[in-house]
Amino acid sequence: MPVRLIESLATTEPLADLFSDESILRAMLEFEAALARAEARLALIPDAAANVIEKVAKDGVFSASDVARDTLRAGTPSIPLVKALTELVRSADEDAARYVHWGATSQDVADTVLILILKRSRQLLDADHRRLEQALRKLSDEHAQTVMLGRTLLQPAPPVTFGLKAAGWLGAVRRGWSRLSTAFSQALILQFGGASGTLASLGDRGIAVGRALGDELGLAYPDAPWHAHRDRLAALVAACGIATGSLGKMARDISLLMQSEVGEASEPAAAGRGGSSTMPHKRNPVGCTLTLAAAQRMPGLVATYLSAMVQEHERAVGGWQAEWPVVSEVIQATGLAIASMAEVAEGLTIDPARMRANIEATRGIVFAERAAMLLASSIGRDVAHRLLEQATRRSVEENRRLTDVLREMPEVTRHLSSEALNDLDKPEAYLGVAEEFRKRLVQNQE
Repeated sequence: MPVRLIESLATTEPLADLFSDESILRAMLEFEAALARAEARLALIPDAAANVIEKVAKDGVFSASDVARDTLRAGTPSIPLVKALTELVRSADEDAARYVHWGATSQDVADTVLILILKRSRQLLDADHRRLEQALRKLSDEHAQTVMLGRTLLQPAPPVTFGLKAAGWLGAVRRGWSRLSTAFSQALILQFGGASGTLASLGDRGIAVGRALGDELGLAYPDAPWHAHRDRLAALVAACGIATGSLGKMARDISLLMQSEVGEASEPAAAGRGGSSTMPHKRNPVGCTLTLAAAQRMPGLVATYLSAMVQEHERAVGGWQAEWPVVSEVIQATGLAIASMAEVAEGLTIDPARMRANIEATRGIVFAERAAMLLASSIGRDVAHRLLEQATRRSVEENRRLTDVLREMPEVTRHLSSEALNDLDKPEAYLGVAEEFRKRLVQNQE
């Protein structure tokens, strides 16, 4: 299914198809067919009735637009769907129609359908996550020794390596996926509780039917129905928010590195990608833009879901009814962010020469900390810090290298040799344990 124009910057084609009307409708019919099969296995309804229900659910013609329209009057999509299914079954077998939706309640259908869609979305997100992780690992390894400016509060700072920066993104992406994967595993459970969550209409066979239904749908069976307890889904939504926030951080970094005055990285180029309607020279950070847009939408969506958790007694009025569009947007935003950053990482171009040139452009003032630490052992940290403040101010005002200024200061040359000053602004010599940190992040498989 093509992406709707209004959602063209908010989802991917596979996710748009998964959350389409047709997909949701198929999942609802899948629930009803699976319920009939499970109950027939347990001899609660006739096999013949189950066969008719399954056949009609599979082959019958249903109108998603009619179900959607009638949902506004019914308050749940299950009621018009079950009514339409029952009528079609009745036209095929009057007796079988008695057993449609046997023992279930509307929310059982709605919640389980949502879980089925989430289960399928997990596979899509996981595939793109694997691409992203592999690409980031490769970038980090290839640029383990590529020096670049560190930047704190958007200002030049002592050097780092691009390999470490990419490893930092990788670590956050892995941690985010670990939380998300755990939340998926806990949330992908059947909903089947009947009218009040006791399955009283099925007598003492309720748990047996629930287990059989879970088997049919490939879903775990919970300790009890969770109609008004939304904590598992809330954990999933929150995990999506955190994961997307980490992807947004990566996107922000890359988009800043792509600024022409920085020029240290660029997204992959392709026909129709990243251009401008008026400026032919533009190469815009499209993947980063999509990811940042998703990250900016996410906090409000997470907050909406959390506010809907406070649900009344055994069935909420307005709480779970708010969830479908929220969860749909959350999953699609997360999936878009993962897919976008996977594409960016796989084709990201790094300019090591520009990175080094940007270090050189600071005239060595980013090594003021190094000079101060070398002096501190002889004259004390406070005195050394004051001297370097004076030296860096002169360096900036006179547009001169910091080392040249330091060579003119007797307070410095009494303690630092000419050789030490010559090596002062070599970035490879002031990386600390950057490579050890990088390796720890890349090798950690959490």
